[in-house]
Amino acid sequence: MADPTRAVSVVLHDVAPSTWPLYRDFVRRIDGLGRVPLTLLVVPDFHHHDHLLQHPAFVASMDERLARGDELVMHGYYHADDGPAPRTPAEYFMRRVYTHEGEMYRLSASAARARLEQGVELFQRFGWPLNGFVAPAWLLGPQARQALQEFPFRYTSAPAALLRLPDFTQRPAPSLVWSARSAWRRFVSRHWNQRRLRRHADARLLRLGLHPVDMCHPSAQQFWFETLEALLHHRTPLTKSAWLEQVG
Repeated sequence: MADPTRAVSVVLHDVAPSTWPLYRDFVRRIDGLGRVPLTLLVVPDFHHHDHLLQHPAFVASMDERLARGDELVMHGYYHADDGPAPRTPAEYFMRRVYTHEGEMYRLSASAARARLEQGVELFQRFGWPLNGFVAPAWLLGPQARQALQEFPFRYTSAPAALLRLPDFTQRPAPSLVWSARSAWRRFVSRHWNQRRLRRHADARLLRLGLHPVDMCHPSAQQFWFETLEALLHHRTPLTKSAWLEQVG
């Protein structure tokens, strides 16, 4: 029986018109489990070629998911790091090794504010709630962090926590993710995440962070589905926003 004091959130990253088809069959499988609300991290203009206004069918699909009880979260604006070249070894690692898509890591406050304004305008145009904002790869630089406080979002996320806005108060919430781009990464990811499941068995919220590339590999898909099935025996499925409302 699910424990109402412990929850699981299924979080789909990088949701956009070009990536949604990769998720569609897996989402149907999750829907078949019953009422499992999803948190969908929606990119307003993925990689500069997926602007939501040009894809009314995708917007309609998101409206349908919202009506089912899913949550839509703004996930950067372009999800592309198009800033100036890295200037230090540490910055090179974060922006070229850890990820190539840390959009909000080096933006100035004014540039971050402009992208946030554009994203907010889109969400409001579609009538989508403005609850959460998540920076691509969870990389929120100091200037973007400052700009984010000026907007009506209720929370943002980090790898191990949800952060209430505007003061960034942390609520521990470990996240599981796969690195699925090569066979050895998938092998390591399976064992690393199994270890994290044991380590965080008592966490009040566990987040399952899926990415489009995971959907290209049956082993990754099956891991996520079997893990979710197992967790649902003793955890309540909630969106991130719903969990924050519950814990205060």
